[in-house]
Amino acid sequence: MSIVRWEPLRDFMTLREAMDRLFEDSFVGRRPREWAPALEGTLALDMYQTDDATVIKSSVPGVKPEEIDISITGNTLTISGESKEEEEVKGENYIRRERRYGSFSRSVVLPEGLEPDKAEASFEDGVLTLNIPKAPESMPKVIKVKGKKK
Repeated sequence: MSIVRWEPLRDFMTLREAMDRLFEDSFVGRRPREWAPALEGTLALDMYQTDDATVIKSSVPGVKPEEIDISITGNTLTISGESKEEEEVKGENYIRRERRYGSFSRSVVLPEGLEPDKAEASFEDGVLTLNIPKAPESMPKVIKVKGKKK
C-alpha cells in the first residue's frame, strides 16, 4: 500500500477541458446531419453582382437540367428539384453515407432593379448559373463634368 497525496482539485475539469468536451460533443463527434438539421433539403448558392447583372451559381451534382425548376415571383427567386439515388444498396451495407438524395428547394430575395423576364439559366458540369440583367433605369449613369472655357 502506498501513500498518495490528497489534492482536492485534481478531479475537477479545467475550463479548457470543459470547452474542448463541449465542442467535441456538439460538432466533432457527430455526423453533419445531426448537428445541422436546418441545412437538410436546402441548396447552397453564391450570388454576386456585375456591372449589368446579378449572377446566381449553385452546385447541383447528379441532377439533370430538366429536373431543376426556377421561378421568380416578385423579387423572390426559388430554385427546386430532386436528386435521385442511382442504385439500390441495402442500408446495413453502408460504411458511410454522406451524399444527399431527395428534393431540395431554396428561395432568396433578389436585389431591386432586375429584369426577371430576361433571365438566362445555363447548366455545365453540375453547376447551375442564373444571369438576371439589371433594368436600364437601375444601372449607374456616368455624368461628365464640363468646365467653362474662359
